[in-house]
Amino acid sequence: MRKLLALALMLCLLAPAALAEEDYTVDMMYIPYGSVNTGVSVHDPSVVAADGTYYIFGSHMAAAKSTNLRSWTAIANGYRADNPVWGDLFAEGLHVFDYAGARNSLIPTDDGGTHVWAPDVIWNPVMGKWMMYYCTSSTFNASNLCFALSDSVEGPYEWQGALVCSGFEEGQLAEAGVLDVVDEASAKRYLTLAGGYDYKSWPNAIDPSVFFDAEGRLWMVYGSWSGGIFLLELDPATGLVIHPEEDKARRVDPYFGKHLMGGNHQSMEGPYILWDAEAGYYYLFVSYGALTARGGYQIRVFRSETPDGEYVDMAGAQPNRRGGHAAYGLKLSGNYLLPSFRNAYMATGHNSALIDRDGKRYIVCHTRYDNGTEYHQPLVRQYALNAEGWPCVLPYATAGEDIAPLAAEEIPGRYFVVNQGMDISGDIPALFILYLREDGTLGGENVSGTWTREEGKIFLRLTLGEKAFSGVMAQMEDDGEEPVTVFSAVGGNESLWGVKYED
Repeated sequence: MRKLLALALMLCLLAPAALAEEDYTVDMMYIPYGSVNTGVSVHDPSVVAADGTYYIFGSHMAAAKSTNLRSWTAIANGYRADNPVWGDLFAEGLHVFDYAGARNSLIPTDDGGTHVWAPDVIWNPVMGKWMMYYCTSSTFNASNLCFALSDSVEGPYEWQGALVCSGFEEGQLAEAGVLDVVDEASAKRYLTLAGGYDYKSWPNAIDPSVFFDAEGRLWMVYGSWSGGIFLLELDPATGLVIHPEEDKARRVDPYFGKHLMGGNHQSMEGPYILWDAEAGYYYLFVSYGALTARGGYQIRVFRSETPDGEYVDMAGAQPNRRGGHAAYGLKLSGNYLLPSFRNAYMATGHNSALIDRDGKRYIVCHTRYDNGTEYHQPLVRQYALNAEGWPCVLPYATAGEDIAPLAAEEIPGRYFVVNQGMDISGDIPALFILYLREDGTLGGENVSGTWTREEGKIFLRLTLGEKAFSGVMAQMEDDGEEPVTVFSAVGGNESLWGVKYED
């Protein structure tokens, strides 16, 4: 009997002390609140770098610049003829808003206003010009893609003309330029039997973004809700659309281009394609949900080895026109509450992305807050690719951190963890506590699993029950400028973030 008691005592002494000391209570009272005040409010920010300065261009003719991607100075804002970036947009004789200004429609949703939304700016070395692509819009689908040119990234940008229209009715086919591409009989495909625009099958011509592919070809991706996301090739010598030959098998339409995904008026908008030469993939970012604070706005990503697709998620799939799109696309960012946040970040969506000269990758979006208002400001976070080449977003606003391998002793500890999940709602995912133990196991309330790392690399792997996540680790600052160790891992199209504070 004494031998058994002695053996039991020895086993207790040999058991890891951490197991008895683990606290799964989510208590953030000891963590100081912080905030990131960017100084501007720019909606749908599209980022570009020029001569050591970063610029964001957004809806409602707003723009700002920064040298650190954190503090911004406004350079333009508002529908004014003296807007220094948009130049001659309201000049007499240009007829910019003839099609998509304040106008009537068979679908009575016209608010009587003029809208300039979601610009994207890119340097064109062929023309030796800065190009801006944007849209004018008056109803939920009566829109017009336009472009402008400038010698300076800050403008003024001179309007060059209209490219593609949507929301047209039977009597507007010539006005919309459709009959310049297809004959009148073929144009019937874009209309309902009542002669209105078939918006569930064809795109809303807004939210353009433009990119050069690995071969130097120029492309424009665009679309919002309605018929989904579409892609057209552009002529780099002129900036104009190269309308393709029809190819029904590949979902290529001569007027609107290739249908990449979505449709049936599912929530999908703000497409942005980024070519990552190191990864060997084109990444297609889109936003799901409605853009209000409680609308479930969020960022999803798909990827392809070619610029015109097919773009697929971590399961090798993509949403179709039939619906049920919530299950598709790696969800990178939605609503979330982390230590040092006074209010949860809400509706983190409509993003652009940037690979800087030093190789750092950034994702740029706008965020609202759980504070009862719809105020928004830009949010810039760094991201890294995991071992399989999928983006993993670091949880806090960037402060110039370097993502470098951590020493083995820096990783174990108590983490505040949030799983972004897959839902499209105004809910804020609950934080939970997860211990990364020194022996490679995980501890948590009703949670078990393992974790591993690769020596000398930033990569981290976790298994929580039957779910496997592959991600990265880094050290950065939270919103209160407190040093933290973080991980960002993805699996099954979900994103898992963890934050550890030093004792």
